Amino acid sequence: MKSDILWPMALTFFTTALFSVGGISAMIPEIHRSAVDVHRWMTDEQFAAAFALSQIAPGPNILLMTLIGWRVAGLSGLIVATLATILPTSALSLMAGRGEKRLQHARWYAMTKRSLPPLVVGLICASALVTAQAAIHEWLGVALAVGVAIHVAVSRTNPLVPLSVAVLVGVIAGRLGFY
Repeated sequence: MKSDILWPMALTFFTTALFSVGGISAMIPEIHRSAVDVHRWMTDEQFAAAFALSQIAPGPNILLMTLIGWRVAGLSGLIVATLATILPTSALSLMAGRGEKRLQHARWYAMTKRSLPPLVVGLICASALVTAQAAIHEWLGVALAVGVAIHVAVSRTNPLVPLSVAVLVGVIAGRLGFY
């Protein structure tokens, strides 16, 4: 029955969105843990495919949760997952925006504001690691991912160039039977 899935999905996405720091990208490890390990709504490969589709499609990053909801429970899952992800963060943003003017001179507020960027970077790095572990199972995939990451870190070229080369190498290697 769909309601057996919809309530846990709504609660999972609502609480993850409400307590995540750093936006949707920082939610990915917890969403992966919930969708794959805890609830077993999908496999690692299905999660990786949904993540890849959400990243190449135009639109917001929330598309990942929308795709998970759709895959798990159809249209009702799509609606529940999307709303459960959007509503808590929207309400929190509205309240924070209204309260920021009163708090901007408080010392603790300034300190908190300065401490969030390193935390967010760490959470995004954790997201990259979890996504890579779900998607990459062959040595060539690991080598391509590491190569692209190093190139992007030390180069000033457009990241689409090494990503496109890695995709091309992966497709050719797959056609030649390397994996």
